[in-house]
Amino acid sequence: MEIGVFIPIGNNGWLISSTSPQYTPSFDLNREVVQRAERYGFDFAMSMIKLRGFGGKSRHWDDNLESFTLMAGLAAVTTRIDLIATVAVLTLPPAITARMAVTIDSISKGRFGVNLVTGWQKAEYDQMGLWPGEEHFKHRYEMVTEYVTVMKELWETGRSDFKGSYFTMNDCRLSPLPSRPIKLISAGTSDAGMTFAAGHCTYNFCSGQGEANDPRDCAEAVGRLKSACAAAGRDVKALALTMIIADETDEAAMAKWEHYKAGVDLDAIDWRSDQAASDKLAPRAAAQQRLAPDRLLRHDRAPARRDGRDRRAGRRDADLRRLHHRHRAVRPAHPAAHAQPREVRRRGVLAKLPSS
Repeated sequence: MEIGVFIPIGNNGWLISSTSPQYTPSFDLNREVVQRAERYGFDFAMSMIKLRGFGGKSRHWDDNLESFTLMAGLAAVTTRIDLIATVAVLTLPPAITARMAVTIDSISKGRFGVNLVTGWQKAEYDQMGLWPGEEHFKHRYEMVTEYVTVMKELWETGRSDFKGSYFTMNDCRLSPLPSRPIKLISAGTSDAGMTFAAGHCTYNFCSGQGEANDPRDCAEAVGRLKSACAAAGRDVKALALTMIIADETDEAAMAKWEHYKAGVDLDAIDWRSDQAASDKLAPRAAAQQRLAPDRLLRHDRAPARRDGRDRRAGRRDADLRRLHHRHRAVRPAHPAAHAQPREVRRRGVLAKLPSS
């Protein structure tokens, strides 16, 4: 098993709430998190790319650093931990991404990987005139397959003459070559996404239905990935997600959770959900993960009224549940993870945070 951390490249973490820990991303903050992760024995650190936030009173993810340049800086101040940057493939040509990756490979001495994002949030790209239209949802894995083909040709041979539907290389050159194969990561959930991951990637994020503290939640997705890998004749590792809300006792940790829920930003969640809903081809599991009705908290909610605010509250709890607990790639609730040892067990999940 490998354990990694999503670092705080965007403001306020992964809880869409005005009462969760609030912070502005900076290089100093991310350096502190990654250097701690390295000291504690984590295997990798990953930064997302987000080009437009969700707004609302929490301004969720309205502040974001850029992934590759951030990881280049972190490569210079770490020695062991692997570093993974994310590219939004609609924004950068594959030959440029390949060259940036080789540069960070040189800085890190072979500790670099690339996470590939095909693009689901129209507003991120439309604001720059880069959105290719709704057809992108249908053909995005064809595009990213060409994208990866160009990068691998350049990394492996130093040149590419690839001619495809989306990219055309004319004796494109790259030198020097990377010191070792550069790992690729994706988050395919559709059949096309799973097939792409099985054919080209080292890791694929496997999502579940958002059940809290249940490691079996993503079992169906992992099984589909294994089947795709068997067909492709390759082995791809599954990455799953968790968020740890830690304190000295169960009661104190649960009190934090309730406090974070009290400040939920419904406007930001609604905006995000509207963006996600534009992908009419999204598989059922992915749609449920973003928009599903609440299950976890229905036992402790009063009967729902019929007004729109309560329907939004149902989506709120579902979104907060989804963002609260997943497993393996750890996303701390606060970017500067607790300095003192503490242990929290909640519905069977044990989380330990070491001392500094």
